Amino acid sequence: MLRHEFRPGRLVAGAAFVLAGVIFAGDAGGLWEAQWFVMIPVVMAGLCLAGVTGAVAGGVRRRRGRSGRAAPTGTDATTPL
Repeated sequence: MLRHEFRPGRLVAGAAFVLAGVIFAGDAGGLWEAQWFVMIPVVMAGLCLAGVTGAVAGGVRRRRGRSGRAAPTGTDATTPL
C-alpha cells in the first residue's frame, strides 16, 4: 500500500529545479558558461509544465472517483463516518 498519494506535478517541478541546479553546478565547476537569466525560462517552463501536469492528474483522479466503483470489501459506503 502506498504511504501517500502520487503527485506527478510535484515530480515535474522537482525535476525542473534539479535541472536548474545542474546548470548552475556546471557553471560553478567550469564545465560551461551559463548566464543568470538562463534560469528564468528553465524554472518558469518547469513550473508551467508542473501546473498542467497537476491539473491533468487532478482531473483524472476526480474522474476515476466518480466512476461508480464499488466500495472496498469490509466497508459500508452508505454509513457516514
